[in-house]
Amino acid sequence: MSRPNIVLILSDDQGYGDLGLFGNTLLQTPNLDRLGREGISLTQHYCGSPLCAPSRAALLTGRYNHRMGALSVESNRGLDRIALRERTVADRLRDEGYVTGMVGKWHNGLFDMRHHPNSRGFDEFAGFLNGGMDYYDWILDYNGSPRRSDGRYLTDVFTDEAVGFIRRHAKEPFFLYLAYNAPHVPLQAPEEDVRPYREAGQVNEGVATLYGMISRMDKGVGRVLDTLEKLGIADSTIVLFTSDNGPWLGSAEGHDMARYNGPFRGMKQDVLEGGIRVPAMVRWPEGLPGGVEVSEMVHFTDWLPTFLSAAGCVAKSELPLDGADALPLFRGETGKRPDQRFWQFNRYEPVLNCNGAVREGNWKLYFPWIPEAKRKMSSDSEWYHRLFHEPHFETEIDRSAVQRDLSASSEPELYNLAEDTWEARNLAAEHPERVARMKRAFESWFEEVEAERKRLPVCEI
Repeated sequence: MSRPNIVLILSDDQGYGDLGLFGNTLLQTPNLDRLGREGISLTQHYCGSPLCAPSRAALLTGRYNHRMGALSVESNRGLDRIALRERTVADRLRDEGYVTGMVGKWHNGLFDMRHHPNSRGFDEFAGFLNGGMDYYDWILDYNGSPRRSDGRYLTDVFTDEAVGFIRRHAKEPFFLYLAYNAPHVPLQAPEEDVRPYREAGQVNEGVATLYGMISRMDKGVGRVLDTLEKLGIADSTIVLFTSDNGPWLGSAEGHDMARYNGPFRGMKQDVLEGGIRVPAMVRWPEGLPGGVEVSEMVHFTDWLPTFLSAAGCVAKSELPLDGADALPLFRGETGKRPDQRFWQFNRYEPVLNCNGAVREGNWKLYFPWIPEAKRKMSSDSEWYHRLFHEPHFETEIDRSAVQRDLSASSEPELYNLAEDTWEARNLAAEHPERVARMKRAFESWFEEVEAERKRLPVCEI
């Protein structure tokens, strides 16, 4: 078997329920559903963090995001950056002879060209570095040079660029990271894609627009799959589709975005299931069975070692990986898998026992939010909005500490996810020994990853 091509497709803020394959009866996603039916659909697939930049960092490196300083989304403070000593999956595959390309949203380092995708393993880049972008009046970065909108809808632009990359490199092993920014705000979609959901009368205008954004992206994924077929390389190409975190279900542009998100509580920013369990489908006809559902836990950090294994590479690293090769699991082979997984997110400096979680088999220990740790300073959003209208530029980041008074943390809550996916019945009082053991595991993990982060030299981030 020859080395497979790899196409990693990532959506932005698309929840577990924002997909027909995972139970949404209104939203039409025929191409994504087809990918899941032809390949493997994962029903316990977890992102690295409930927020995009840290989650993407885990996906690209196979390591927990805390270790490398990718803590949040405030690019003006460098909190989205992957430390320079880290090697991305693109770095590793390029070393093995793959041509590497990225299309779409980066958001893992702005304002410093050392953190540009072309410096992080990608031979080619067409996209934007910011956390968001207008879908019509866009400014993109093409290998370091700015290009302004030509009037096309941005999702279509990214699909065009992805198809072009595949055509250019069809005769050599390639890795393509296609990171759509749909369905992240702003809520913008072609009228033809919004109309069916508006006319159905089952959702408000905001959700109808978001569903239209997903429908347009689904058409783009269909074009990518069709291109692989036409070029005769579909069977030898791994295609993974997933989302960076759960959906935003609060208010957006004056609309209530509450909608179906599977049987889960929580949303983007929360380490409840609704914020971290995300859709995933993977297809590789030459190397994996098709029409299979995998219900075991798979984590973002697993994908780097899985891709390297599929490519026949040894996942050698001076920095230990947190993920494990999932190919044996996908092939139905028995073997030991990581039983514990960890998540933690809050703004700015990480806070112990705040919006954290540890999974251990079917059990999950959850540490509720400390409200003050959730707040983002309004001044830190100014840069985000500024880069909707200006080409990328370099500047110093703000390294000053954010002063805040935090309330005490709450007692952790224990859930059995095999019986309670909504995380409604707190079993902590019934299992004090399990709570104590899992709490120690979480605190030990937090101490470890925080110690590694704090050893990073300032020049690394």
